[in-house]
Amino acid sequence: GPRRNILASYGPDPGRQPSPYSEAARQALSREGPVLIRVADLEGPGFAGRLTTGGFLAILAGMLALAAVCGALLVRRMMRPVREMDRTIRQISANDLSTRIDTVHSHDELKELAETFNGMLDRLQKSYEQQTRFVSDASHELRTPLSVISGYANLLRRWGGEDRAVRGEAVGKIIEETENMRRLVERMLFLARADRSTQAVRFERFDFSALMREILEETGLFDPEHVFTAQIEPGVSGAADRALVKQAVRAVLENSIKFTPKGGEISLSCRRRDGAVELAVRDEGIGIPPEDLPHIFDRFYKADASRTRGGKSSSGLGLSIAKWIVERHGGKIGVRSSPGAGTTVTMVFPASPAA
Repeated sequence: GPRRNILASYGPDPGRQPSPYSEAARQALSREGPVLIRVADLEGPGFAGRLTTGGFLAILAGMLALAAVCGALLVRRMMRPVREMDRTIRQISANDLSTRIDTVHSHDELKELAETFNGMLDRLQKSYEQQTRFVSDASHELRTPLSVISGYANLLRRWGGEDRAVRGEAVGKIIEETENMRRLVERMLFLARADRSTQAVRFERFDFSALMREILEETGLFDPEHVFTAQIEPGVSGAADRALVKQAVRAVLENSIKFTPKGGEISLSCRRRDGAVELAVRDEGIGIPPEDLPHIFDRFYKADASRTRGGKSSSGLGLSIAKWIVERHGGKIGVRSSPGAGTTVTMVFPASPAA
């Protein structure tokens, strides 16, 4: 029969390496008769070519299931800080604001949210503690005059009808303590309005020098036990709430009177300074210990009552009110003091209303 040859090309060097199918092809070509040759890709059928439609759908379903599981795990991990925040928030109550959200294991936006929330809780807790302390201190302050009034009322009931001296003393003390209560309640109401930003401030232009002379004259009338002097620069004017400025000066002056021994000098001054109005109250009192200085503007804060004149103490609200008034006008208040050397309280008001 006819001579038949097969040329195999295989590998990277065509014609030099035998094909793995050469022997099978040689046997087929050596036979007599027709020969059917099937031509196929030298690479052979790949995975995609052998894959049926059903198999493809099964693999696709598996991949989708795997993606769903991975997504669920990822979402669960991402939501863990949110769940922890939710648990923390549920633990917070009106009586316990000390709980905080853990920010150590939080990241990015969630950490910023947690820090913001913790900051809000800090402010709420501080406000709550201030209100609780305010109510407690106010109750204590009101209890003292009420006890005095009750005691003298009983004294008046027992012996007031027969002893005129006892009657006069009891009535005088009751009136005095009633006035103390009235002043205390008025100051607490003032601070309550200040906290709610409902305390009215009416700016008007007036003569600060005339106001200080007015305060000096009024104080000398009801307190003959001290020597009052003044260094008032004439014609010092500015825009402020006259009634509130007077209240601030009177509050500072009241403290000087209580902490200055009988016969001591208390001086008021008024002058222009760097375009502003400076008011000062200086006394020759016992002074303020260094450990008390940082707290003298705190509400209801009191120094040792034994250090005051006659063992008396103030309500601890006057300087708080003075500070609020000065700062509400955009000014500053400062204190210089040392034990045994007296105290000077300086208030600086802008010549024009604060923006």
